[in-house]
Amino acid sequence: MEIDRLTYMANQIARNLAPQGEEEAIELTFQHLRDFWDPRMKTAMLGGNRAGLDPIARVAVEKLAELA
Repeated sequence: MEIDRLTYMANQIARNLAPQGEEEAIELTFQHLRDFWDPRMKTAMLGGNRAGLDPIARVAVEKLAELA
């Protein structure tokens, strides 16, 4: 998948969870990426440009990177 599409998807997840509060939204976004994204999607996101990620999505992806 293209990094732009993955960025869009991660940002959507984070925005939908933002009303839960920042810390909870980060954790829930991280859990979603970890549990539901295909390994190819995770690899592409972790190896791609993360500049377009919203703050919540960025931290969630950073947490995901710690697992890799």
